Amino acid sequence: MNKKPTRPFLFDAHLDLSMNAMEWNRDLRCDLDEIRRREISMNDKKGRAKGVVSFPAMRRGNIGLCVATQIARCVQPGNFRSGWYSPEQAYAQTQAQLSWYRAMEKDRQLQQITNRKELHHHLQQWSSTNHPHLQSAPGEENSTPALPIGYILSLEGADSILNLNYLAEAHASGLCAIGLAHYGPGTYAAGTNAEGGLTARGRDLLHEMDQMGIILDVTHLTDEGFQESLERFHGPVWASHSNCRAIVPHQRQLNNSQIRQLIQRGAVIGIALNARMLLPGWIPGKLPPQQPSPTLQTVVNHVDHICQIAGNANHVGIGSDLDGGFGIEQCPADLDSIEKLQTLAPLLRQRGHSQSDTENILAQNWIRFLNHALPA
Repeated sequence: MNKKPTRPFLFDAHLDLSMNAMEWNRDLRCDLDEIRRREISMNDKKGRAKGVVSFPAMRRGNIGLCVATQIARCVQPGNFRSGWYSPEQAYAQTQAQLSWYRAMEKDRQLQQITNRKELHHHLQQWSSTNHPHLQSAPGEENSTPALPIGYILSLEGADSILNLNYLAEAHASGLCAIGLAHYGPGTYAAGTNAEGGLTARGRDLLHEMDQMGIILDVTHLTDEGFQESLERFHGPVWASHSNCRAIVPHQRQLNNSQIRQLIQRGAVIGIALNARMLLPGWIPGKLPPQQPSPTLQTVVNHVDHICQIAGNANHVGIGSDLDGGFGIEQCPADLDSIEKLQTLAPLLRQRGHSQSDTENILAQNWIRFLNHALPA
């Protein structure tokens, strides 16, 4: 009997799993066809019936580890962006999301990773040839339950942290990373499409994060906020889902100077698969032939740009942000499921990346980072 080829292990550094469960009402234990079928008649959000993330699809893609978020932006009355009108409401939403993660742990779908020992044990399980950790494809038989997917808990946008006591509570629940801002003005820092840097409360929060060993995610910070954060914060730093401004000229992306500073800090930068962040001028809802479509080759362009600046392949990975408020309509044209991230392996090899470099980009850079950043 022919043995199936081994797929490389993948680490996705940004997935809004609990947002999809609690705000989009998706049961991620179902396969994509079922999730999409349930949403055919819905039009409350863009991307309905076009989702690409589910636990079975992740397992088929050998995506055994991810950074999974809590997210609840707070907005002031008159700000028409989606969000909650009080930090207490935002906090309550993140607690509902945390409860969902706990339920998925009890159901053996997910396994929270909070320290190096748990990380090593999880990786050993997924590397075992004696356990069918890959989800069976539809129609295939698999009598042994699949392994849980490991997740590192991150908070995208810190608005839901009511005060520093709540930060300690979150850290005790296993929160490992925080991005201070999201879109627009924030309680702790200005975010994408806003102006300004950290607030006074943001500086206090950053200091406490430093003391607790919480990872700083610089994604979504303004240029001012990015610079001040790196000057004030001395702990581990990453950019979970940030692309290259040299390719897509927008404040949301990292410029070359910022990329160099992150490399000097030992950071890893996760490339997002949002079409708006992959191709300059890409507009949602505007279809070809009016505009070109990004592909997974476009993703590799951003990977290669960071590799050229670093002089190696040790500071870039994938932070897909798939189903982060959009679906297939805003993904690379050749990706209709998160399992297609596996396609990046041969594309990277075709670009001249060695087998070792390819493995670094797909997972090992993040794993090495966590081996330094997580407590023993």
